[in-house]
Amino acid sequence: MMATTHVFVGLLLAGAVALVAPQFAAVAAVAAIVGGLFPDLDVVANHRRTLHFPVYYWLPAGLTGALALAVPTAGTVGLAVFFLAAAVHSLSDRFGGSHELEPWDGTVDRAVYSHYHGRWLGARRWVSYDGSPGDLALAGALAIPILFLFDGIVQPIVIGMLVVSIGYALLRRPIAASLERVLDRVPRPDHGSGEGSSRPASDGRSRRRDSGDRVDRRNR
Repeated sequence: MMATTHVFVGLLLAGAVALVAPQFAAVAAVAAIVGGLFPDLDVVANHRRTLHFPVYYWLPAGLTGALALAVPTAGTVGLAVFFLAAAVHSLSDRFGGSHELEPWDGTVDRAVYSHYHGRWLGARRWVSYDGSPGDLALAGALAIPILFLFDGIVQPIVIGMLVVSIGYALLRRPIAASLERVLDRVPRPDHGSGEGSSRPASDGRSRRRDSGDRVDRRNR
């Protein structure tokens, strides 16, 4: 799913805090946005592995949640919402598409890495891929109640993220196609002669499989 969709899920969870304890609405919203985005910061490292913990995030989420209930302060509530948003983000990635350049092809069955299990979890594809029409529809459906749960600066932030979501959904496939063309121009080692080769793959399917293999090797 898109990072913005994850943020909207976190904000919807934070909306429960806003209803029950409106004095913590602002801190819960900030924590939800940061927690919803935080796992995807590993895009500069091993995406869906380095900062994604579909199991382990639930331990601090439970502990800080209990602490927030016992001692409700801005700090405890913020930590609880942050870890809950990060936990839901990491787990929900399993229900999206596979981690590859063109996930609509389904050449790789890796959704998110579970450090607890020591392996990649397979993609369920309930949301076929990040930026898919279904992903955009989900983001829009989540954004509507959030606009009623929060006021102030949260509303323009949600609207701005929804605009970004629309733009990303429109450009998702063209971006992937452009990156694939760039990868095809990268010289490939010729194991027979030892010389590089920039020769493109024989067909579109093999090019996509090769791109998926590159993602696989980078994330092992």
